Amino acid sequence: MTARILNGNDLAAELRAEVAEGVAHLAQMSGVPPGLAAVLVGDDPASAVYVRNKARACAEAGIFSETFNVAAESSQDDLHSLLDRLNADHRFHGILLQLPLPDHLVESSAIERIDPVKDVDGLHPVSQGRMLQGEPTFLPCTPAGVQQVLMRSGYDPAGQHIVIVGRSNIVGKPLAALLMQRSAGGNATVTVCHTRTRDLSDVTRQADILIAAMGVPRAIGADMVRPGAVVIDVGINRVDDATRRRGYRLVGDVDYDPVAEKAEAITPVPGGIGPMTVAMLISNTLHAAWVSVGQS
Repeated sequence: MTARILNGNDLAAELRAEVAEGVAHLAQMSGVPPGLAAVLVGDDPASAVYVRNKARACAEAGIFSETFNVAAESSQDDLHSLLDRLNADHRFHGILLQLPLPDHLVESSAIERIDPVKDVDGLHPVSQGRMLQGEPTFLPCTPAGVQQVLMRSGYDPAGQHIVIVGRSNIVGKPLAALLMQRSAGGNATVTVCHTRTRDLSDVTRQADILIAAMGVPRAIGADMVRPGAVVIDVGINRVDDATRRRGYRLVGDVDYDPVAEKAEAITPVPGGIGPMTVAMLISNTLHAAWVSVGQS
């Protein structure tokens, strides 16, 4: 068996085209261009790449975006002051705070400073609480991207046993909540595994859909996957590779080649969930703009 590759680049292009149509419709109806403010603290190279990719996706869809660069040594108060200004700036319907932040800054405090109506990353406690209750809200971008990959590829989560390996606040926890909702794209039976899970392989082999989101390179081996399972790899890790010009390459949390010989379908790294995360961000920004003109 050779797994079907779930190409996130193609699926994201499809979603971005839908967003572009929505942006054009909004402009025709209201004259309001959606706006996204991206806040980049420090000079982490990976974060800078992510923000550039998001700005490129905005431009492609007709969304106005601006990146606000904040010095790495800035204080919590400095960051909060900027977020307050962006909350009050009517040019921006969404605010993206690129994570992670430098160690001296408290991420949870900064996230809570963002006005929930502009929380297009879906990380504010208000957004997460509304999602848990099944109410309309901004969905966190990576979990929503995973859900969209499954639905758009014909793997409806309904009735499936989904095992998520990883319990982070950004992916694991909200993804579990999203997939168990009584709504389209949900209705799954969800098991969440983590570092204290006993006999991890015994649990992962029970999955119809296995989602790896722990941030450990190639942690999921072929012996942990049931034949015919769908495998979603959320991880993106740098590993040393002297054969590459940059001295490293990107790999996921799944040992791709052997698992691809056993699974029915699999997402690659890169080119899997990453592009869908960006697409969901601009989709949320469009939604925020519609809400700002009294539509939902």
